[in-house]
Amino acid sequence: MEPADAAPYIGSMPDSNFALFDTTIGPCGIVWNARGLTGVQLPKKDEASTRARVQQRYPSAVEAAPPAPVKDAIDGITALLKGEPRDLTHIAIDNTRTPEFNGKVYAITRQVPPGQTITYGEIATQLGDKLLARDVGQALGENPCPLVMPCHRVLAANGKPGGFSAAGGVVTKLKLLSIEGAQPGGPTLFDTLPLEARR
Repeated sequence: MEPADAAPYIGSMPDSNFALFDTTIGPCGIVWNARGLTGVQLPKKDEASTRARVQQRYPSAVEAAPPAPVKDAIDGITALLKGEPRDLTHIAIDNTRTPEFNGKVYAITRQVPPGQTITYGEIATQLGDKLLARDVGQALGENPCPLVMPCHRVLAANGKPGGFSAAGGVVTKLKLLSIEGAQPGGPTLFDTLPLEARR
């Protein structure tokens, strides 16, 4: 959940801005407005592709230098992707357009620390109905702020990775878990890569 006393990101401006930043897995994008983050874009094949995807998802966002709270989020994300166990739960996310059910799923997901995982079924059980596991997966597939909202830490039953809607799919999910030191069951990152990509 975002802190109640979160400072405005860019004064009282309602418009969105975005910035790109380098990480160990490639160029990422981050989008924000006066209330907090509205999006995080995981890397595409290069910076131009990442920028194009951000502009496609957020056509009204204007590229700008990140203010201090966004810079703090960027620093946290880049550190996390270097393998540092950073806690990103203090980063404000603008959830004003988030459906109520998704918000409940995200609130649980944000509490899972680096190096640990939870299953779709466990989140569903916490929500009061283990049969909601598929709905939990759908909500996580709509997560606009991966890493800050760590949907990659949510697995299917029996430790299997489950889905991941970001670029690279399950391979990216397993890579993120590997960076964080998590050991999910099922195939490893190298098991899922084509032979030529392992060399």
